[in-house]
Parts: sequence; structure tokens; C-alpha cells
Amino acid sequence: MKLNFTGLSDPGLVRSNNQDHYHIDQEGRFFIVADGMGGHAGGEEASRIATKEIQQYLVSNWDAANSSTQLLEQALWQANEAILQDQQSHPERADMGTTVVVVIFRDAPWCAHVGDSRLYRFRKLQLEQVTEDHTWVARAIKVGDITAEEARIHPFRHVLSRCLGREDLHQVDVQPLDVQAGDRLLLCSDGLTEELVDEKIADCLQDIHDLDKAAISLVEAAKEQGGHDNITVVIVSSN
Repeated sequence: MKLNFTGLSDPGLVRSNNQDHYHIDQEGRFFIVADGMGGHAGGEEASRIATKEIQQYLVSNWDAANSSTQLLEQALWQANEAILQDQQSHPERADMGTTVVVVIFRDAPWCAHVGDSRLYRFRKLQLEQVTEDHTWVARAIKVGDITAEEARIHPFRHVLSRCLGREDLHQVDVQPLDVQAGDRLLLCSDGLTEELVDEKIADCLQDIHDLDKAAISLVEAAKEQGGHDNITVVIVSSN
């Protein structure tokens, strides 16, 4: 499967620094988006550590005999441990953490994620959210306590149930991906999804064939809606 890909990160219009990080493997093997939290320096450092650790682990173990599920799980556990060690060395960053979403193309396409950075699949003009947010509001929607519309403005919408950088992290979600020719995958931080409804995201992916221009269009659309957070997008197109 031939892949084309691009990525873009922007601080937005309110934040003075960018606490998002992303990594694109230039061989097209894997893609990472991380969104840090925990103060001006902490969030930026947490997402940087996670992206670096996951990238290094995937490269070092890509040809190992372990399954893709094991590869992704171990990569994220190693990132979590590295953040915890940094917290111990730098008490001023004790509250830092990060969300992360990772896609790999190995034996088959797979995804792993923790937190509310998302993976979408755009196929035949339809946008589908592949990952399930690890947040209070996502759980409340699932059990019927609130609606999706209420969740967009709920005061608890930023409360995470899982993130990297926590000793009580007991599970990372890993799942196989169905990717067909013509699909577009979108990895993104919540700086995009907080500002844009799915229909607007789909419009940007549908109307603009050039991936670099599509990424710019998504970021600019989020900024036009306020750009209250850092905005990061990675687009992967299969041919």
C-alpha cells in the first residue's frame, strides 16, 4: 500500500507556547501525535518525551518477532515510564502528562492511543472517529447521561480518565485498522476537535486533494473558530 502523508502543528491564537508534538516516519511506517498538559514547561516536555520514546522504541524493535499489539503496547508503556522518571527528576513538572495517538503500518495497519487525541478515517465522503476518547464526557455520552451536543460545552469536557505520565495508567487501547485504497487517516490533538465539528473536518478533507493544503485548511479553520488551544494534524492518504 502506497502512502502519502503530511503534518502541521500550530500554537493557536491564545497559547504562548505549543505543547503538542508530532512525528512522521519518513518511510511511512508510523505516525504519532501527542498533546501535553501540566503547565507551560511540563506539557511541552511530556509530549516531547512521549513522541521521542515511542519513535525510538518503534524503530529499534520494528523487525522484532513480537506482534504489532505488543510493539505498540510496549512503546507506550516505555513512554509512560520515561515521563514518570522525568517527573521524579524535576518536581516542578510532577503534574505533567500527555495524550497520544499512534498509527503503524507493519504487518497490517494498527492504532494505539491514550487520552483524547483522536484518529479519524475519511472514506467515500464519510468521516468516522476510530478512537474513543478517554474522558469523563465520552463516558457520560456512552451511558446516556449527556448528549454529544452537551459534551461540546460541558465544564468537564477536558477531564481525562487516562493519559501518559500517571502511575495508575493500567491500560492503553490498541486496535487493528481497516484501511483501503482512497482512505485518508487524520491524527489530531483536541485543539482541532474542540473548535471544529466533524462535518467541517470532513469538508476540509473532501474539498482539498493536496494533503499539505488540507492540513493548512484544517488548522486555519480551527483558528477562525477561536484557536483556543494548540492545533496539530497529521494526514495519511492510502493509494
